[in-house]
Amino acid sequence: QLVESGGGLVQAGDFLRLSCAVSTRTSRPYTLAWFRQGPGKEREFVAGISWSGSSIVYSDSVKDRFTISRANAKDTMNLHMHGLKPDDTAVYYCAADINRPWMADETVENYEYWGQGTQVTVSS
Repeated sequence: QLVESGGGLVQAGDFLRLSCAVSTRTSRPYTLAWFRQGPGKEREFVAGISWSGSSIVYSDSVKDRFTISRANAKDTMNLHMHGLKPDDTAVYYCAADINRPWMADETVENYEYWGQGTQVTVSS
C-alpha cells in the first residue's frame, strides 16, 4: 500500500514537500517513483529513485527544481518541489516497482503498485 500526502494549493514560486508512506508485505527491495497527471493530460513520470538510491532520474520539466529522496528504514519517500509553476498542477502519484529495484525507470507500465494520489495546485 502506498499513501501520498503533502499536496495543496500554493502560488507560483512556492515550495511543497510530498511524502509517500509505503506498507508492504514483502521483504523484496523496490524502486519508487513519482508520476503526475494534469487536467486532460496523460500520466507522466516526474522522478524515480532505486532501492539503494544510486539511480535517480528526473524528467526534464522538473530537473533542477525537484529533489527526490527515500528513507528505507522508515519506508518513506519524499519529493521536495521548489519553484513551483502553474504547469506543475496535477495529481501526484507514488509508485513502486519490485522487479527492477536497481534502477529508476520512466515507464509507467513497469510500476506494479500505486497510491491514490495527492492534488497539487499552483496558482499564477
